[in-house]
Amino acid sequence: MWTPPPSKGSSTILRNRRGSLIALLILNLMLAGCGGTWHRQWPQPGEYQPTTSELHSVPFYPQKDYQCGPAALAMTLQWSGISVAPDTLIPEVYTPSRKGSLQSAMIAATRRHSRVAYSIFGPDAMLAELGAGHPVIVLQNLGFWWYPVWHYAVVVGYDLDESTVILHSGPDPSKRLVLKTFHRTWARSDYWGLLVLPPTRMPATATEHTYVSAVLGLEKASQWEAAMDGYHTALARWPDSLGARMGLGNSYYAFGDRASAEAAFSEATRRFPTNGSAFNNLAQVLWEQGKQEDALQAARRAAELGGPLVDVYRKTLEEIEAGTP
Repeated sequence: MWTPPPSKGSSTILRNRRGSLIALLILNLMLAGCGGTWHRQWPQPGEYQPTTSELHSVPFYPQKDYQCGPAALAMTLQWSGISVAPDTLIPEVYTPSRKGSLQSAMIAATRRHSRVAYSIFGPDAMLAELGAGHPVIVLQNLGFWWYPVWHYAVVVGYDLDESTVILHSGPDPSKRLVLKTFHRTWARSDYWGLLVLPPTRMPATATEHTYVSAVLGLEKASQWEAAMDGYHTALARWPDSLGARMGLGNSYYAFGDRASAEAAFSEATRRFPTNGSAFNNLAQVLWEQGKQEDALQAARRAAELGGPLVDVYRKTLEEIEAGTP
């Protein structure tokens, strides 16, 4: 029985040996979409401490014509601990027909390399991340609204006293650009930025929803070990995150570690005793480990709790009662 995720949401799933799915509706997955135009002006010196910052640990690769995306991604991946050259990323992110790289391709490639792709928007978020030591990929339009010239650069610093940002851009490392000019070119992408982070490192601007959504992207990309690390990072900050606990259990399950999956779902039922999906997934894992009585108890509790997925819970209970997991 296939339980498709809703069109505007995401679903963390378990698959048993017969192919049925056990789903928990968690979060809207935040990809590369942008909201409306961001109108705030840049913070004045004094709003941020320090007022200057530059990351010297970010490597530089010259950006070739139409291939700024692979180079920008290689710089941030290298900074995050992944050894990769720009040329090896070209097949992953470059679209010849567009002579460039889509934001969605940059995000997908980040995940394929076991890194958290975390989108940010606006100067406040960018300065906060830079202050925390995180380089930011930004998308600029160096042309005009009626003749765009899209370009990815890596922001590695800022100087609010001198009203400049510092970028690895084009052929120039640590290029200083006047804030007014940078602001104008960045605004044309609705101030879109991308962090490329190890799953053990938390964005400075993270909220529970946005960060767990970003880690869910690793799970969807079948990067199970990285997803586990990301969910552990989330739980260290938000121990009562249902999404992180369920995601952790499902990642352990997909990785083949049933004992750890059981522990994760068991803790989820303890913290969220009225959530049917936690009991449902626990029942499945218990049954697959031969713990029939405990599995029946958990499955019955899920069916009793009901909710939007009650039909799935009842199916799980029926299969356990019939002895056919």
